[in-house]
Amino acid sequence: MAEFDYDVLVIGAGPGGYVAAIRAAQLGLKTACVESRATLGGTCLNVGCIPSKALLHGSELFEEAHDGTLAKFGVKTGKVEIDVAALQAEKAGAVKGLTGGIEFLFKKNKIDWLKGLGTFKDAHTVEVAGKAYTAKNVVIATGSSVTPLPGVDVDNDKGVIVDSTGALALPAVPKKMVVIGGGVIGLELGSVWRRLGADVTVVEFLDQLLPGMDGDVRKEAARIFKKQGMELKLGTKVTGATVKGKKATLTLEPAAGGDAETLEADCVLVAIGRRPNTEGLGLENIGLEPNQRGQIETGHDFRTRVDGVWAIGDVIPGPMLAHKAEDEGIAVAENIAGQIGIVNHAVIPSVVYTTPEFAGVGLTEEAAKERGPVKVGKFPMMANSRAKTNGEPEGFVKIIADAETDRVLGVWAIASVAGTMIAQAAQAMEFGALSEDIAYTCHAHPTHSEAIKEAAMAVRGKPIHI
Repeated sequence: MAEFDYDVLVIGAGPGGYVAAIRAAQLGLKTACVESRATLGGTCLNVGCIPSKALLHGSELFEEAHDGTLAKFGVKTGKVEIDVAALQAEKAGAVKGLTGGIEFLFKKNKIDWLKGLGTFKDAHTVEVAGKAYTAKNVVIATGSSVTPLPGVDVDNDKGVIVDSTGALALPAVPKKMVVIGGGVIGLELGSVWRRLGADVTVVEFLDQLLPGMDGDVRKEAARIFKKQGMELKLGTKVTGATVKGKKATLTLEPAAGGDAETLEADCVLVAIGRRPNTEGLGLENIGLEPNQRGQIETGHDFRTRVDGVWAIGDVIPGPMLAHKAEDEGIAVAENIAGQIGIVNHAVIPSVVYTTPEFAGVGLTEEAAKERGPVKVGKFPMMANSRAKTNGEPEGFVKIIADAETDRVLGVWAIASVAGTMIAQAAQAMEFGALSEDIAYTCHAHPTHSEAIKEAAMAVRGKPIHI
């Protein structure tokens, strides 16, 4: 038998990679993880999920104090101002604590952190910082990076045209911000700076926001964000940008063709999606070629077609979500260890952490109808006692079930805590729940989650509170 330095070597320490490394170590495998950042956690913990939530929460608190929401509940404040430097410091503290926590877990589980970029020399040899390491199994978990927009050059240092990383680190509130892209990242970060005082315009190529979400959710999203003060330019493409001093001028055209117009801004956020990080890995050295989207194809067990090489997370097909990558990290480690690791990709929840939150799991109504007859139940949050009492009337819960079997195919929610509520739906679907199962499950009162029960009752035509 060949001797290797490690049983498992993971390239990348994001949510997929670090979880794969920890699980592999827990299973008794000698494990190393390659990471070039100064801190562990990948994009998610360093310049993605976690810092954005810190800014979202801080901006929500500011808006509540600033717009009179607190006053309605008898909380009196004086003049309310935002200290962006203090907000950024709180964000940095959250990131430091969590990334440091992963480093502690690596030490606890005796995982070697190989600092640098990893490049394949052959299927069992990876070079890091000029040194070669061998492993019986190599897991590619290198994540993704921002997709560039031709004609719109990002320069985060200047702070005029930025990507998501730059938008998380702005030192001051821009007067006028243009967000290119009406997806999750653009709407979340646009919401942060709008709450703090920026005039925000969202430019989206498609005719609706939030691609991939249920049609009813997408329509309601446009209404909600307009009501909050965002200007939406849907069905519009950006063809170029120029920067002069601290101002950017964008050139826009209708997506279907037509006359061009210009739009000025103090800050432009490019948020049109992400692409897999597969370049520079030396995949050509092991005979592994990505598909047309730059993704690495795998089997259901996350094996690539090269023996001993596995891949998970954003580099393989499927939604680019941290929790998907985490589940795949656990599964791939268990498969390597000879166990059975499975991820049900039909039940991967997605959440937009704006106010209110938008969340969904499973099929949209449109996709479900393509498969056959469905029944749909819908319940408005304005009829939910907890949401109404809290002054959170926006949104609804929608459940889509198979018309013949009553099996739940998809659940979609808009609510202040939709991201937390959707976990119940995901768990129910994982167990093959019928809408009847949810409808006859006792829910605590008063909670936002009662809206899920009522939507399930509505599938059968008998909600109580509407």
